[in-house]
Amino acid sequence: MMTLDKFEEASEAVIQVTNRTKLIYSDYLSEATGGKIYLKPENMQFTGAYKVRGAYYKISTLTEEERGRGLITASAGNHAQGVAYAAKIYGAKAIIVMPTTTPLIKVNRTKSYGAEVVLHGNVYDEACAHALKLAEEKGYTFIHPFDDETVATGQGSIAMEIIKELPTVDVILAPVGGGGLLAGVSTLAKLLNPNIKVIGVEPAGANCMQESLKQGQVVTLPGVDTIADGTAVKTPGTNIFPYIQKNVDEIITVDDQDLIVSFLDMVENHKMVVENSGLLSVAALKKIDCKGKKVVSILSGGNMDVITMSSIVQHGLIERGRIFTVSVLLPDKPGELANVSNLIAKEQGNIIKLEHNQFVSINRNTAVELVITMEAFGHDHKERIVKKLEEKGYRPRLQQSKNTYM
Repeated sequence: MMTLDKFEEASEAVIQVTNRTKLIYSDYLSEATGGKIYLKPENMQFTGAYKVRGAYYKISTLTEEERGRGLITASAGNHAQGVAYAAKIYGAKAIIVMPTTTPLIKVNRTKSYGAEVVLHGNVYDEACAHALKLAEEKGYTFIHPFDDETVATGQGSIAMEIIKELPTVDVILAPVGGGGLLAGVSTLAKLLNPNIKVIGVEPAGANCMQESLKQGQVVTLPGVDTIADGTAVKTPGTNIFPYIQKNVDEIITVDDQDLIVSFLDMVENHKMVVENSGLLSVAALKKIDCKGKKVVSILSGGNMDVITMSSIVQHGLIERGRIFTVSVLLPDKPGELANVSNLIAKEQGNIIKLEHNQFVSINRNTAVELVITMEAFGHDHKERIVKKLEEKGYRPRLQQSKNTYM
């Protein structure tokens, strides 16, 4: 059972393997929301995520015989590193089953702690089924990433630290995958102060906990589709579900597009890299009433590979109108390219790519199509440049696909 005594024991235990992630007050987010917004930067843990808390506490409670059989788990990456790191401390063998879609940085860091990595399945649920099969065949001790009360108690140590540092906190926002973090944080928060509102945040494309709460029982989604790979779970935990039913005030969802913008917010305003799942609690701030309240957003992890980072930055700049592409039609005569370039320069646009096609039409007055990708200061600046192109008769056309400019 998750009791106050157990939470205190877990909080003492995890001191051995965690950094002290003190709350960070965000002027930027506070101004944007009208509340007092604090960040709990678990992305700054040695393993890059909060998961080491539950993994270490769970392994510390095992017998020597249980650890001696070897430890196995399934994880999209962060729990994997937590188990691998804790197993190394205890000198135990660790086998980690990870989805084949797991970012390379998470795979390599898990291996760096001495664990054996097995890649299986496209999502966590498939990896977990394989890990359970191996545990039964080989006699390994299985460490569940979220559906375990002891693991969830270890994750709840986050709430202990939050409330000690900010006793008057009004709202805690926690990312949700399988529910271990939310179960631990919400249960301890309500034990210490029933007036604290605890909100779970899921990706819109993997809202298994929200659907389960609606139906009053654990349900399995037919599939998941989200860039938040660490929370891409089809079935939430059965053992921890009653705790969430009792202690969580609300579950809200966030679209992937909001995570992309939140990534830029963290990089530009706080100089921090936070992975997509960890950004759920930041993206959720604009979906709740923060005015006059002290709100803590838990940044659950920061393990992101540079290729994903590069893609998200680019898409984030597009979403904010700071990069866009426009096509114009030019007369086929010398100097027109220079005229367009000068017009954009006068409006302080910065051209980063040009594509010049002379064979778009046989009408020499509109014979050349020029596709221009440029930097702007935002949507207002972008629209000002487009308007100037229209005034000069270049018939500009924004190249648009869904919510982004190509």
